[in-house]
Amino acid sequence: MKIKIISFFTLICVFNIWGAVVKAQRKGFWQQKVDYKMDVNVDEKAYQYDGKMILKYSNNSGQSLKKVYFHLYFNAFQPGSMMDYRLKNISDPDKRMVINVGTKEKPIYQSRIGELQTNQIGYQKIKSLTMNGAHTSFKIDGTILEVTLPSVIQDGETARFDMEWTAQVPEQIRRTGRNSAEGVALSMAQWYPKMAQFDEFGWHLDEYTGREFIAPFGNFDVTIRLNKNYVVGASGVLQNPAEVKGYQPKAKIKLDGNKATWHYKAQNIHDFVWAADPKFVVDSASSKNGIKVYTVFLPTDKEVISNWKTTIGLSTEFFDFCSAKFGKYPWPTYTIIQGGDGGMEYGTATLITGGRNLKSLVGVIFHESAHSWYQQLFGINETVDEWFDEGFTSYVEELAMQHIFEKKGAIASNPQIAAYRGYYKLALSGKEEPMSLLADYYNTNYGYSNEAYNKGAVLAEQLGYIIGQENLEKTFLKFYDLWKFKHPTPNDFKRVAEEVSGINLKWYFNLFINTTRQIDYAIEKVTDKEILLANKSNFAMPLDVLVEYTDGSKELFYIPLREMRGEKPEEHFDIYKGVKRTVLEDWFWTKPDYTIPLSKTPKAVTIDPSLRLADVESSNNTFSK
Repeated sequence: MKIKIISFFTLICVFNIWGAVVKAQRKGFWQQKVDYKMDVNVDEKAYQYDGKMILKYSNNSGQSLKKVYFHLYFNAFQPGSMMDYRLKNISDPDKRMVINVGTKEKPIYQSRIGELQTNQIGYQKIKSLTMNGAHTSFKIDGTILEVTLPSVIQDGETARFDMEWTAQVPEQIRRTGRNSAEGVALSMAQWYPKMAQFDEFGWHLDEYTGREFIAPFGNFDVTIRLNKNYVVGASGVLQNPAEVKGYQPKAKIKLDGNKATWHYKAQNIHDFVWAADPKFVVDSASSKNGIKVYTVFLPTDKEVISNWKTTIGLSTEFFDFCSAKFGKYPWPTYTIIQGGDGGMEYGTATLITGGRNLKSLVGVIFHESAHSWYQQLFGINETVDEWFDEGFTSYVEELAMQHIFEKKGAIASNPQIAAYRGYYKLALSGKEEPMSLLADYYNTNYGYSNEAYNKGAVLAEQLGYIIGQENLEKTFLKFYDLWKFKHPTPNDFKRVAEEVSGINLKWYFNLFINTTRQIDYAIEKVTDKEILLANKSNFAMPLDVLVEYTDGSKELFYIPLREMRGEKPEEHFDIYKGVKRTVLEDWFWTKPDYTIPLSKTPKAVTIDPSLRLADVESSNNTFSK
């Protein structure tokens, strides 16, 4: 009887968990899974390595697979690659990736990739590949490895791939490579053959031309065999800190010839990075919530050492802050590694350039660490929804900078004002393209950067203007609960915001993401009896209009947009304290003007006193007698 009761309650718990999972997703939701076990043997003098991989690939797609695909990112760093041609033909190439053979006034850019010699290029060459012990047929096309399977992988089946490959680490040109500008020997990003993403939209087979990534979630077990004098920083948890250099004062390095063995494990991530240098030093600290943060950097001078020492404490605060605001950080560690060419996020780790002033160093650490939520934890497709990744990360970064680094206390009603200014500049430049454009296809790097980082952050902040700040904060947390580790789309975020707020958001996400339409409202006329407002653009929005009367009193008029089919609740910013709020009849997008009746004489009128409405021409948003 006791066993039956336990079984009954177990069944109840399992049912409830299963029920929550089903409700959390779109109907029919599924995703693939990978488990990597890799062993790499590095020749640090030749900048080459040999790799062995056991990959277990679980097919949950509802269909059988005849082919699979891998990314071979190192192959982009060869003359004649798509990345090489992209650098030669884009009007504003990434300055890190080109040489200016002209003048400052009349630059002539030359692709650094195009100048690489045989011993400087990157490559990943497959020596052997089997599936479940049977040989496969495969071909390499640029940075994509296409594998024709000896037998189909049925739905619900897990296939085992055994691969051996050899690789050469390219000169440091973009993210990955050897001998970075700051002197880091090995920055190992995109270093292994990575299984491509297959989901409801099909296979994601983007040639690597310099943007970012998407991959299935899985577990990593990685062994790195490297010269004993090197120190390694990597994703995941180091399994043998007592046997390698840098992590324990009395470590006894376990040698295999002249090499030490570094062993790392990580669970439920979708990318793995590492970097190595003989001069690296390691520091660590734990957050109040128990997250162990490591820094791995080059101690080049006193200022650099001081800055890195300061940032580790701020970084632990960052993870606790974001865990409270955006959902609990789910992994035990995070490693901040000096390397690469700027800042780039990976599973439980980042590569950043480290010779920065303190604010710059904190900023890049906060930005890349924020990617632990908006990209890594949610597995956002950066090749398709770059703004959902970079924009939301920039939003998180700015909140954290103001709260932790600048110690501003109460966050301003619009903490993202710098992003708004960047967006306005883009919108008026003539270079704006729809934010739904695939990340690789923007005509300019200027357009991409401002769309992804600035306009994406504006979308998040302005969403709070539409649904209310408290609803926005609830949306972030509910989205975390429903979609962590599940590759959500922007529509999934929209649906959570709609459920939390009760407001329809189809119009907003469609117009702000898929078009370059601009918001422009104006105060046309003010009399003692009324205010005449005009929508001078083709993008309708709800409005907050603050009126100050001649008797000293204030009133906030809220005009909902009809397409919302709901109303924003009253907000509690300092600027609204003691101000009466009056909800008016809704406005709609086919009507160009709107009249607010007044019962008292106005002294001043302001559209959007919180400055969260992304109005490209704000000079006509205020009136004062």
